[in-house]
Amino acid sequence: MAERFEPFSHDETFNAIAAQVESQQSLPDSAKGFAEEISGDPEIDFVAPPSEVGAALEAILMVAEQPVEVGLLAQILEISTETVVSLCSYLADSYEDEGRGFTIASIAGGYRYQTVEAQSPYVERFILEGQMTRLSSAALETLAIVAYKQPISRAQITAIRGVNVDGVVRTLQQRGYINEVARDSGPGSAGLYGTTPRFLERLGLNTLEELPSLGEFVPESEIFETLELALRNSSEDESGIAE
Repeated sequence: MAERFEPFSHDETFNAIAAQVESQQSLPDSAKGFAEEISGDPEIDFVAPPSEVGAALEAILMVAEQPVEVGLLAQILEISTETVVSLCSYLADSYEDEGRGFTIASIAGGYRYQTVEAQSPYVERFILEGQMTRLSSAALETLAIVAYKQPISRAQITAIRGVNVDGVVRTLQQRGYINEVARDSGPGSAGLYGTTPRFLERLGLNTLEELPSLGEFVPESEIFETLELALRNSSEDESGIAE
């Protein structure tokens, strides 16, 4: 079992990090500012881990298929959860300072590597060139309904879309984007569906509250009135022709 490290005092924390920079050159020059920032927070009992802990954290996140929870990282690395959060924040800042194309992000209740927003045009081009199987329009519409109306049954989804959704729901389940989360208390105990952590992960969201408001996509009242007037005039014209 790896050796556990006792909490340092603020001066000891700074000295330990400074010694690593001088002797091992395992941390960049910004480590001093990082140590001073952490030591200035009285609520964080910072544990100065050995240099290999940062490398171990990077290795774990590199091979993880899903965001890794803070508690699990703390258990594996044998450091406190506060140190995990601080170390992830420090690494993300160092990647930004170095102009890297990736970062460590807090997603779906855990941490993972992901590309930075500035590189999104290149990533989108890579994806659109056939590296991933894209969802159909019907699947995307159904997924949006589940995301905003969950928990929701197949019958309710069908009522909204106006077509049978059994095949689309199965596809979304197989992709891991939705899952049965509960049972309706009414007759028949229909299954109720909701989105999964994988859905949040693929959208780069931490919680469902970060989904954009539907109000942003609803046309203004003037547009509704214009459409209604146009439809009414069209109906009157067709009625006149029939007569």
